[in-house]
Amino acid sequence: MAEYVDGAISDAAKEHASLILITMDTPGGLGTSMQDIIQHILSSPVPVVVYVSPAGARGASAGFFILLSADVAAMGPGTHAGAASPLIAIGGVPLNVDETLKKKILNDATAFLRSYAEKRGRNVEIAETAVTDGKAFTETEALNDKLVDMIANSREDLFSKLNGKAIKRFDGSETRLNLDNPEVVTMEMSARQRFLSRIVQPDVFFILLIAGAIGLYVEFTHPGMIAPGVIGAIALVLALFAMHILPVNFTGLLLIIVAMGLFILEAKYTSHGVLAAGGIIAMLLGAFMLVRSPITGAGVSLGVALGVTAPAALITIFLMRLVLRSRAWKQSSGKEELVGAPAEVTEAFAPLSVEGASASFQGMVRLRGELWRAVAPVAMPAGAQVRVVRVSGLTVHVMPAESPAR
Repeated sequence: MAEYVDGAISDAAKEHASLILITMDTPGGLGTSMQDIIQHILSSPVPVVVYVSPAGARGASAGFFILLSADVAAMGPGTHAGAASPLIAIGGVPLNVDETLKKKILNDATAFLRSYAEKRGRNVEIAETAVTDGKAFTETEALNDKLVDMIANSREDLFSKLNGKAIKRFDGSETRLNLDNPEVVTMEMSARQRFLSRIVQPDVFFILLIAGAIGLYVEFTHPGMIAPGVIGAIALVLALFAMHILPVNFTGLLLIIVAMGLFILEAKYTSHGVLAAGGIIAMLLGAFMLVRSPITGAGVSLGVALGVTAPAALITIFLMRLVLRSRAWKQSSGKEELVGAPAEVTEAFAPLSVEGASASFQGMVRLRGELWRAVAPVAMPAGAQVRVVRVSGLTVHVMPAESPAR
């Protein structure tokens, strides 16, 4: 998002635009990204307006800092801003810090806010309460407390109020806006930015994580399929990228791993569905706990959690049962595949004296259209029916067809 905003400001400067309008609706975000955006707004050669809109939108936490950094701060009806107390979180869980460190963090945040808000003509004392006390303001309260410059009912109303208005820039210069019949050019995200912004959404992250795990699982249990392994590896790498950015709760991640293990055990042992049910519950709990923090304000949705968990359980259990069943299958290639096959004696078995050998008669048999040297524990005439019990190199060990299997 910081890259998107920064790029749009640069493009507007190259096009000699009259105004940059940033429409905001955010619960907040990373402090480093916030500072990057603010630095570009303050140094922008084109006046920047930040407008909290539509109704119900908010400019909270980091969004409040960005709102106050604009040349013109505006809010729509039914919006609010503030609640900008900084949080330190690991894995989506806010850390409890001691009083000394808490004071340092608050003092740093309020000093940063004062460094530009005062030059913008904002009410710094009231603005600081959003940081120190976590206070939030409606659009009317923000206007009355001189935190924002105006309330606009729509974008057209905003342009109308800004037309002909003289605004003071951060460097002390003054610019008069001329917005008669403005041509509005929307700066869209690039395909790369849209793709990356999708990946870091909690729902997509959860889908990529499970798809990656299942893809690699399919490849390991069914070697040579290639496609599942390639897809799974790519999905897992993308999930790791999202994990680097999102506040991931590792308890949720551990529950998902436990769920996959329970699905595999369900295929191996008869539990009458207990292991599968436990796996489904563990994966659902893991999905709900996977991404949850005051920054994002949301995690994996219920619909996505249910829509991914059920297929993941069915696929994992089904594939493991196929693997276990295949171990009992008779080998269909190689010498071992000949064991049990019928054959016909073409050369009568004659006595064979080999010290230490288990067989004492040798002859020739026709096995699947091929002539094989054969040994047997008993003498058998030409034309007798036998079956293979073992293969040693180019010699087959046979028994009379009517002999019981051993």
